[in-house]
Amino acid sequence: MKNSWTRKALALGAAVSVALTLSACGGSGDSGETYKLGLIAPFSGSENMFGDYMKNAAVLAANEINEAGGVLGKQIEIVTEDDACDATQGAAAAQKLVSAGVVASVGGYCSGATLPTLPIFYEAKIPELISVANSDNLIKDNTGNVWLLDGTGTQQAATALKWVQQNGFTNLVVIDDKTDYSANLATKFVEAATAAGFTVTTDSLTPKESDFSAQVNKIKSANADFFYFTGYVQEAGLLVKQAVEAGYTGSILLGDGSVDSKVAEIAGLENCQNVYATYTKTPDMLDDGGAFAAAYKEVSGGTDPGPYSIHSYDTVKVWAAAAEAAGSVEMDKINEALKTLTYEGLTGTVHFEADGSRTGEGGFVIVSNKDDGVFKLFDALT
Repeated sequence: MKNSWTRKALALGAAVSVALTLSACGGSGDSGETYKLGLIAPFSGSENMFGDYMKNAAVLAANEINEAGGVLGKQIEIVTEDDACDATQGAAAAQKLVSAGVVASVGGYCSGATLPTLPIFYEAKIPELISVANSDNLIKDNTGNVWLLDGTGTQQAATALKWVQQNGFTNLVVIDDKTDYSANLATKFVEAATAAGFTVTTDSLTPKESDFSAQVNKIKSANADFFYFTGYVQEAGLLVKQAVEAGYTGSILLGDGSVDSKVAEIAGLENCQNVYATYTKTPDMLDDGGAFAAAYKEVSGGTDPGPYSIHSYDTVKVWAAAAEAAGSVEMDKINEALKTLTYEGLTGTVHFEADGSRTGEGGFVIVSNKDDGVFKLFDALT
């Protein structure tokens, strides 16, 4: 299975096209026997499961690239650091990766923890391909070295609104957790919904708290038939549980930061029958007969890939494609290559806008966890 999957992965790499020609030359970090790629993710804290999902997939991509001869004649290595979805730890992790001599950053899960890494990597002339974090603020003042592999908050909010309109919901409530990702997504949804003629009731909760009765009461007093929680897994599970057990029977939509089976573990599967989420793509949506999952398990020790595994995989492959096209790992040359690169990856066609966002509508769909707690495709909104 491994060899078969590797051939498929290499075929994807052959689908890269770049509308420019750059001369080959050595760049920053162009020394030693390997190119080190830095991956910052939460390996501790309430979102720790995503760290391993991202790391294992990045290592799988690196292994396949190395088996095919590496990048510009060198092998690549994934170097990880933990940010625990904390801004201070994110900055410290970035500094450690700079000191370790990485030539690119290919991680980033929580937007709030990724934002402080931007100036650090830019000053060190390290291109930052962000695999998961997707707040619009990450590219608001883009210095030209930041590229989002996931759709932005604006793109995700548009999908959420489409779901609302398709289902005829009228009394809308949006709750964020005050973090950058969550507040950005909530704000973009409220802006889009208001422009479409809806009135939206808003509220915020505090991460790491456990009693959300105030938010549940606001949902009930608004007579909501829909509420959108834009925060993370732990709070999502608790909010769903408390809302349903308090008698809420409407639709619940979660942001992509809450797409994990742990939501059902916390809320109880019986409370997830009206739970959905905006998301891009999960491994089960791949039309490959389970080949990616099998290859991933060889790296992970038998555990299944999770949400954002394919995003992390694609991020490493996109950097490698850009480096080969540029003939260099220098930041400026990588950035030039990424401006026109088109890569057919597991997450779909990867191409970037001038601001560093992914082109198109972000690829968002509606997923549901009501059957077994695992989020799977529910509605492609075609």
